Amino acid sequence: MEEITQNQVCRDERWNIKLEVMICVLDTNTPIGGYSVNPYVGCPHACKYCYASFMKRFTGHTEEWGTFMDVKDWPEIKNPKKYAGQKVIIGTVTDGYNPLEETYKNTRRLLEELKDSGADILICTKSDLVLRDLDLLKEINENSRLTVSWSINTLDEEFKDDMDAAVSIERRLAAMKEVYAAGIRTICFISPVFPGITDIEAIIDRTKDQCDLVWLENLNLRGGFKADIMK
Repeated sequence: MEEITQNQVCRDERWNIKLEVMICVLDTNTPIGGYSVNPYVGCPHACKYCYASFMKRFTGHTEEWGTFMDVKDWPEIKNPKKYAGQKVIIGTVTDGYNPLEETYKNTRRLLEELKDSGADILICTKSDLVLRDLDLLKEINENSRLTVSWSINTLDEEFKDDMDAAVSIERRLAAMKEVYAAGIRTICFISPVFPGITDIEAIIDRTKDQCDLVWLENLNLRGGFKADIMK
């Protein structure tokens, strides 16, 4: 892996994903209010159903969504306490714990800067890499409200593998269990719900003792990915 500096472009051959340092900002354009922040642009999970694929038109990339990654950079957050009591969602159009986070540690850096902010932090992921930062998550949870959400739309690993390249469902469930046991609020996000395929009852039964909330989201077929899903 090459070391990158601002505005330099390199390529990670493990994932065939372009890496470009950009500026990371918090914005307020979320359906549930508060702020959203995405330490990366793009996502190597390459979920066939990804609603965030619309972001490609703002990136200048011509590659398919799921085959590129921009690594953001940002000035240190000087006054994190201005977010006290505000919702801050990490990972609205990317997964902050995608495989490249293991190398670049952008999400951990962001959490370090926000740990004493008093913000209501929600991490959205499909990964078990979040366990790497369990020490930090515990620390944040002492001073702020912290929640970690895992997207799980099936218990069928074969179907999962056909839909996305993220870690297995079993690894997600194991991570959820460990984070929940650490006293951190967890969410099972059944998203998207595939009609006739997603067994909501089975997922709830599997997670009911290791999560605080269950969220559901309908399958969105309005994007250009409809044909891929329907294959």
